[in-house]
Amino acid sequence: MQLDLGPDPRTDRLRRIQAALIRRFGRIVRPSDKRRAPEWVLVHGVIGAQTKTAASNASTDALIAEYGSWEALAAAPVADLEARLHRQTFASVAAERLSACLNAIIAERGAVDLRHLSNLETAEAMAWLEALPGVARKNSAGVMNASTFERRAMVIDGHHRRIMQRMGLVPARADTARTYDTLMPLVPEEWSAAD
Repeated sequence: MQLDLGPDPRTDRLRRIQAALIRRFGRIVRPSDKRRAPEWVLVHGVIGAQTKTAASNASTDALIAEYGSWEALAAAPVADLEARLHRQTFASVAAERLSACLNAIIAERGAVDLRHLSNLETAEAMAWLEALPGVARKNSAGVMNASTFERRAMVIDGHHRRIMQRMGLVPARADTARTYDTLMPLVPEEWSAAD
């Protein structure tokens, strides 16, 4: 038997935090027509470790412009990818992970195509993504939230995690996945992917 103690007070705390952030910094709106394809967001996330967003954006755009398709990119030698990922903080790691990730998708799906994820529940789609080499919770949430999928999924990086820990919203030693798993049930019902 489970006793209903009412709504979790941390949900209202998240509302207050968001309202304060919006008052201070404004609301960032990403119109649906400005969202990228999930494959682009995945590549961006896989190569983006410890790298500024602008550099990862430029690298991702340059890769698809040069290779013309995600499949051609997957077929490129890792050494060539590393040379083209010079903007990235860890270019060699990014190149290896990118090649492994794209080739794993091709092995399973026949092409670098993530459309099948649109038919899955968010948690199931994220689990599928996290089974790929180089993809962890931040990346899977990013694909589901920031792409054209536009799903409710918190994209949590190390800075977000530490703030949530210091505020007592998640356990002090929670990793990104545990932070996500703790926070998502607390997210106010009225919040959309844009929140």
